[in-house]
Amino acid sequence: MSETRQDANAYLAAAPVGKLLLKFSIPCVLSMLVSALYNIVDQIFIGQSVGYLGNAATNVVYPFTVVALALALLVGDGSAAFLSLSLGSGDQETSHRCIGNGIVLSAVVGIVLMIIGLVFTDPILHLFGVTEACYAYAWDYMRIILLGIPFYIFTSGMNAAIRADGSPGYSMVATVLGAVINLILDPVSIFIFHMGVKGAAIATIIGQIASCIMTAAYFHKPKSFRFQKQSFRLHSRIARRICQLGVSSFITQIAIVVIISVANNMIVLQGPQSPYGADIPLSAVGIVMKVFGIVIAFSVGIAVGGQPVIGYNYGAGNFKRVFSVYRLVILANIAVGAISMLLFECCPQVIVHLFGSESDLYNEYANLCFRIYLGGILLCCIQKASSIFLQAIGKPVKATVLSLSRDVVFLVPGVVILSSLFGVTGMLWAAPVADVLSFLLTILLIGMESKSIRRKEESEECKSALPLSAVSSVAVEEV
Repeated sequence: MSETRQDANAYLAAAPVGKLLLKFSIPCVLSMLVSALYNIVDQIFIGQSVGYLGNAATNVVYPFTVVALALALLVGDGSAAFLSLSLGSGDQETSHRCIGNGIVLSAVVGIVLMIIGLVFTDPILHLFGVTEACYAYAWDYMRIILLGIPFYIFTSGMNAAIRADGSPGYSMVATVLGAVINLILDPVSIFIFHMGVKGAAIATIIGQIASCIMTAAYFHKPKSFRFQKQSFRLHSRIARRICQLGVSSFITQIAIVVIISVANNMIVLQGPQSPYGADIPLSAVGIVMKVFGIVIAFSVGIAVGGQPVIGYNYGAGNFKRVFSVYRLVILANIAVGAISMLLFECCPQVIVHLFGSESDLYNEYANLCFRIYLGGILLCCIQKASSIFLQAIGKPVKATVLSLSRDVVFLVPGVVILSSLFGVTGMLWAAPVADVLSFLLTILLIGMESKSIRRKEESEECKSALPLSAVSSVAVEEV
């Protein structure tokens, strides 16, 4: 990397941390929010036209799209974190190779996942809890969505690398472009051409293709590195490190898949014994999970926006700035969590009505979903942001443990146990319980890492003071 490019990244070590966090987080939040809104927009229009069976169908397909996002972030966030650490430590060779390897991995993963989905559509739908009533809608929606999976994975993954390269605004525009196209084409295909769930799926993949084209165009001339022939040659060490750094983001998303799959199957099993049946909880829980995804888009977006600043300064040994950015990230997440919790507890019906007008029984269960399931959203935001922080400073094991704790270790068993004991209403309490337990683990892990960083900081200060001490000693002897 030339000295000019190194200077271009020096502002990460010198500019005010609040200004840097705003610069990176706002586009990142908007990008992730738009990604979350892809499915929300489909569900709103489908709910208004097809009804709750259409929403239940999109809820069944939703976990597969989350699998795609998980794989995209495994590669993309891993590449971005690797790039930030490399730039901070002045590793010129690694900076271009980690992104080149990330691009190749994204393309391969996208194509492979699409093929798997096309071959195993029926088993996948049954795995995610499809019912007989919504099967036809789910099949139609998924078969079309699969065609856009490679474009979706490349865009979702490599936009993280664009942000780490110092262009969060470009990343935002690339994502927003696809969302705007989807927003325009959704009502046209559903209400004008009467294509139902098929129309919503077609609108989605057209938007994904547009975003992918713009994302790919960026890498013609990135800011902080230049590609070489060997950049795109897969290297096992680089690919492994990318996956290690991205595994926390991967687990965060895969955990959502596990949660939805387990919840859907428990609903299908326990729903018929409740007054709500199976399809009402299937639709309501799906809506709540997607609204939850919007809140997490804010939470993780703020944390991921701070990742380049944290990673660069950690690589450069500037630990005070690392702590400063983390504190700001947590304060922002507390604000997001508090506002969300207030909204969900006080006026859930306003949100429910966005997805169509249904029966009183449906509204009753949907309100319970928001008030109970999302009751610990404030603690969840802090936990998610802290996991990204650990990922940013190159601590994949601790980040993975924290990511697994809330969604897999605590929530999934809670859903199974409470649904078996108290039915489809009782299982909603598994989420706030998991939020409390994972928050306690967050305090423990962040506390341990803070002590470790402070020891490093003290060690660096001692090293920098040694030459001065030596000079003073010599001066005294001469006198």
